[in-house]
Amino acid sequence: MENEKKVETKENRNVNINQDSPEILTNNIYTPAFLRENIGKLMRVEFLIGTNNLVDRTGILVDVGASYILLRALESDVITYADIYSIKFITISNLPYNMLLGLNNTNNINSNNNYMNNTNMNGYRYF
Repeated sequence: MENEKKVETKENRNVNINQDSPEILTNNIYTPAFLRENIGKLMRVEFLIGTNNLVDRTGILVDVGASYILLRALESDVITYADIYSIKFITISNLPYNMLLGLNNTNNINSNNNYMNNTNMNGYRYF
């Protein structure tokens, strides 16, 4: 009907997805849509520069567009814009970011040398 309003899904991202969004952003058989499902995760992204030079960046995936990704660096609050078409490999961590840094067991850092053994109480390695 003409009087029906389009329903838009508001997300806390730069790219909003709605019913008119291109399939590349909504169907996870495409790289951008797949990566959008992993926003907020720690990942290492390897890019092919030229014909044989691999360069990697590690960070938290902040946003994904049709042709780019945004990664927030771990050591600073700098955001890197990267071309999605030069990506060759992505390693995605399934562990929460705070667990990777050992922040989930701050009360137990010195007990049982968990911090020094690079594992937490659950046996996960965090670096």
